[in-house]
Amino acid sequence: MDQHKLRSHVFDKTGIKIDVDDPIFALVALNEAVLAETVERQLALLDAATQALASQARAAGGLPELPPAALASPADHATAPAVWFTPREWRLLGAAAIVSIACALLVLGGAALLYKP
Repeated sequence: MDQHKLRSHVFDKTGIKIDVDDPIFALVALNEAVLAETVERQLALLDAATQALASQARAAGGLPELPPAALASPADHATAPAVWFTPREWRLLGAAAIVSIACALLVLGGAALLYKP
């Protein structure tokens, strides 16, 4: 938290000058701490709900089974080897590459046709 930046922001918005030793900065620090804790809690709840939804979708046959490396916790992912793309993902990446190259050539061709020195 940059107190001088907050101080100038308050002055710009309200015209009120506050000192960097003002107790309001304690309130700002407390607000940041509470917000950080709330965000962490919400992210944990969201992750749990996502995992539950994904397992239900896998059970219903809507999602393919994950390889064992993908089932590890996020802390284990730092040490786990990289998982390569599936054949379907390789095909999609190839198609995206072809489309992007075609679009680039179209733009360059159009620019060359419309360019007048």
